[in-house]
Amino acid sequence: KKIIAQELETALSIITTAYLRNEDIVTAVQENLEYLNPPVQNAFREFLSRIQLVDPEVGAAIRELKGKIANDVFEEWCDGIAACQFDRSLKMTLPPIVGKLSDVRIVNGELELLATEPRKEFFTMVALTIGNIPLLYFLNRDWYHALMDTLPGKMMLAGTAGIIFFCMAKVIQLTKPM
Repeated sequence: KKIIAQELETALSIITTAYLRNEDIVTAVQENLEYLNPPVQNAFREFLSRIQLVDPEVGAAIRELKGKIANDVFEEWCDGIAACQFDRSLKMTLPPIVGKLSDVRIVNGELELLATEPRKEFFTMVALTIGNIPLLYFLNRDWYHALMDTLPGKMMLAGTAGIIFFCMAKVIQLTKPM
């Protein structure tokens, strides 16, 4: 999804710019098809093939193109292009739609950063907790031997390890990307 969103941002930007210049979506796509990358390029190539070889109705081809890529902004852009086929004055609604892709990318980056922060803090705390065991050896060897060699000490270590693994599963579950 991330790669498709990046490709869509570039593709829609250059196609929209060409469309604003010449007011013909077919020409705009033809001019820029070589600059697009798969899978976006494939969708637009099928769009052109449909118009040139199957049915020259642009509105139907745009509706079909809309279903090729699962992206809300792309679908909105397709609706905007379809509306422009009937009223060319609506073409100025397209650049803000393309701008949404940049906004979505920026927001997703910020959310990803927010999601990784708790993970980093958790692993820092785990490192500090585990790092205290060798430190205890140098600070107080009696306590270290009590922790490592006695049954209550071993139970504490096992309980700590269990809590760490349980919490690790929860942190990963709660911070995984959606």
